[in-house]
Amino acid sequence: MVVVNRASDVSQLGGVDDLDEEPGEVIESAPPLRVGQERELNNSGLKKRLLHKGIGWETPDTGDEVTVHYVGTLRDAGTFDSTRDRNEPSTFTLGRGEVVGGLDQGVATMTKGEIALFTVPPHLGYGEAGRHGVPPNSVVQFEVQLISWITVVDVCKDGGIIKKIMEKGSKNAQPGDLDEVLVKYKVKLDDDSVVAQTSEKGIEFYIKDGQLCPALPKAIKTMKRGEKVKLIVQPQYAFGEVGRDAENEFGLIPPTSVLTIDLELVSFKPVIDVTGDSKVFKKILVEGADTIAASEGATVTVRYTAKLEDGTIFEKKGFDGEDPLQFITDEEQVISGLDQAVATMMKGEQSIVTIHPEYGYGSIEVKRDISIIPPNSNIIYEVEMLDFVKEKASWEMSEQEKIETAGRKKEEGNLLFKSGKYQRAGKKYDKAVDCISEDGYFGDSDHKVVKALRVSCWLNGAACCLKLNNFNVAIELYSMRIFFGKGKQEIDESERLKFCGTGKIGVVLDIEFHNVKALYRRAKAYMETADLVLAELDIKKALEVEPQNREVKLMQKNLKQLQGESNKRDATLYTNMFAHMRNESSVATKKLKVEKAEDKKGDAEVVATAMGKVAVSSDSGMAVDS
Repeated sequence: MVVVNRASDVSQLGGVDDLDEEPGEVIESAPPLRVGQERELNNSGLKKRLLHKGIGWETPDTGDEVTVHYVGTLRDAGTFDSTRDRNEPSTFTLGRGEVVGGLDQGVATMTKGEIALFTVPPHLGYGEAGRHGVPPNSVVQFEVQLISWITVVDVCKDGGIIKKIMEKGSKNAQPGDLDEVLVKYKVKLDDDSVVAQTSEKGIEFYIKDGQLCPALPKAIKTMKRGEKVKLIVQPQYAFGEVGRDAENEFGLIPPTSVLTIDLELVSFKPVIDVTGDSKVFKKILVEGADTIAASEGATVTVRYTAKLEDGTIFEKKGFDGEDPLQFITDEEQVISGLDQAVATMMKGEQSIVTIHPEYGYGSIEVKRDISIIPPNSNIIYEVEMLDFVKEKASWEMSEQEKIETAGRKKEEGNLLFKSGKYQRAGKKYDKAVDCISEDGYFGDSDHKVVKALRVSCWLNGAACCLKLNNFNVAIELYSMRIFFGKGKQEIDESERLKFCGTGKIGVVLDIEFHNVKALYRRAKAYMETADLVLAELDIKKALEVEPQNREVKLMQKNLKQLQGESNKRDATLYTNMFAHMRNESSVATKKLKVEKAEDKKGDAEVVATAMGKVAVSSDSGMAVDS
């Protein structure tokens, strides 16, 4: 094997550290070599001539275990080392200095099956020391065939779990904490004795629940379907200082044991927390044929079997000659948990949906087609998405369709608002505004109608948010920095839900700065967050426009009452502060009379600090109430 001597190894590592690029980067950015063509790598003096093209484009990474055949020759003195003569390929870890630097860098540019001739200068070869059969300062050549390599991953980046990929998996998806996985494994000690093993069928479990030892779920989350790996697990990720007693036919695992685990991820079922609060879970049994989900407002066609946790079926749709169920998502036509889960499904997808009572039938007893659902029951749906038709997007509509749709959405929002469903009403107003956004082009005859409709939806949306007590978010959004500082595509759903109160009012006032309704609602938001000064300004502006507005005058009266209560609280606060200050001054005076002269300076500093605090607090209070 081409072993590096220590002297040349040190110089080689220093040379590598000085490089700005990893080995092989120049080759990746340059046109591929043609057979017979030679190129210098990284301006290092190392030259590569392609003798036989490899398969594909993948190359090994630093840390991977590569297996090669090589023949090392001197230009004038023939072969000095050859794996082919020994009829045994060499395996080494790439980038760890186990071979000469030229070979390390060269192999990193090769694809599987490729044969190349590398001309290695002395500083990347055997250096000034040389080796047996290689004189000092010699240029050497290696004809190398990259047979294969094993990808090596340090799972936790601390050497505690080393994963060697023996067989690559399919697709790119990897399981997460919530997912259910099917795996096979065999666990060995250093002496090759087997201490744990699954059956031929494997074992299923949820990653979050763990299995065997801490290393297993951590490694599985880095794997793909069908992937086979070998894990080298240090004690801290195995059974630590305690070990494990013998189990069934398997022997004990001694304390501080290093484990070798042959592991295969056979398959996994993705599990999604639909509502984000762990109360509606969707486990995908069969993935859909498309990448587009139904989403809100889609007309969906599904079939399902619904049951209780004990397996009692209470409803079936789409089986035994019965028609499947068709409904529009986000319209409360089915229970909330099923509604939200189906909105995430793709055509052809089959899933199990587990629903908490909060998103199901709640605390009441409900009679369904086949059976009764007891109060506070968790329920399970086995659902298949047969088809769906998405709601027409605004960009697919004509200008007249946009106006009609916006008007319809606004009326739907109004009905929801009147029934106290403020969050859903807010969504309707948002959708109405999306239809008639400023990005669209509307003729002169429609422009006035569109503007009035847009302002009306913004105001109504703001009213929804005030009803939902989103006052602090409203104040933050007043300047419109959050909404208008980003493109709409950058705003996630949580921000859209929070886009309310004075944020929407601010948009209205940006267009109609004397809109009394907007000023009234923003003043209300300010009062709810105790920002009485700004509330007073908005009320004054509103009364300038409509001096006799009854609601605004009533709000002004309430504001004066709040200001009076605030002033009383401040007066009490300042009285207590000054009383406390006088007590501290009295104590300080007594100490000054009895303590030594050298302590006087320290006492004065204490009094000065106390006085400073009172002064600062007083100024702060005055600023707030002015």
